[in-house]
Amino acid sequence: MLVLGVESSCDETGVALYDSARGLLAHALHSQIAMHADYGGVVPELASRDHIRRVLPLTRKVLAESGCGLAQLDGVAYTQGPGLAGALLVGAGMARALAFALDIPAVGVHHLEGHLLSPLISDTPPEFPFVALLVSGGHTQIMRVAGVGRYTLLGETLDDAAGEAFDKTAQLLGLGYPGGPALSKLAATGDASRYSLPRPMLNSGDFDFSFSGLKTAVLTLVKKAGLGHAADIAAAFQAAAVEVLVTKSLAACEATATRRLVVAGGVGANAHLRERLTREAAARGIAVSYPRLEFCTDNGAMIAYAGAQRLAHASPDLAFAVRPRWDLATLAAV
Repeated sequence: MLVLGVESSCDETGVALYDSARGLLAHALHSQIAMHADYGGVVPELASRDHIRRVLPLTRKVLAESGCGLAQLDGVAYTQGPGLAGALLVGAGMARALAFALDIPAVGVHHLEGHLLSPLISDTPPEFPFVALLVSGGHTQIMRVAGVGRYTLLGETLDDAAGEAFDKTAQLLGLGYPGGPALSKLAATGDASRYSLPRPMLNSGDFDFSFSGLKTAVLTLVKKAGLGHAADIAAAFQAAAVEVLVTKSLAACEATATRRLVVAGGVGANAHLRERLTREAAARGIAVSYPRLEFCTDNGAMIAYAGAQRLAHASPDLAFAVRPRWDLATLAAV
């Protein structure tokens, strides 16, 4: 099955072509980071307009690189939600129109399901079941994944997501937008032991998270100590956040007797998180899988892959709709 995937949930336009027999054939991505940087965050109307400009040229590029034509497509997948309503409508409208013109099925994909399944695009995909740490700017959750659509929520953040805390801390340190990657780069040059920051809910006995208190602790520290040792503050923050993520994820594996862990989402690209989690998981006999770095952030490849799984096992939904808010637990198994 040859599936075109379109991702337009926020500030990145992604298009990809996935073949069930041959794997990922081509993908292309346009990021709007530079456009939103002056505003310190995503401006929804600007994001929607830019998706309109980018989605068709990216589609042509992917088809040309793969050597495939529109007539060869068996289906179209698009991000149906969650995300910005206007941005979602651009991808949904393009995908539905294309599917109608070609008389092929279209399927709306849950954005988080795309992230959860993104490590399966690799040459050595993890087998079900596994525990998944979904960690991004908008979501921090631990799931047990028994199969496509078979997700059990084990824990989630009670306030800020980890990626959101990275970005807000970066702003406190004067690093601009988006702050997560810049903070991680700065932290690599700092001494995490100079300052002691809290590890919220580290010993709560469950798999929930809280990062707003850690962000507030950084604010208090910056007011007290200034930015003379900004790299050390960044390193201390990163060490605290990563320790909580690693500890909770491995505890979830132990509690569910699962020896496979998958990390997905933008924060999954963090080098310190990968290094510490890989090391501590190996000591416990737990195998860890990560998406390729290019697939940690939003991308069309994960939507094309998830869409292919959905189209292979279920009838497509014929309704044209987007779902800016959409609980992953409501998805049906395949």
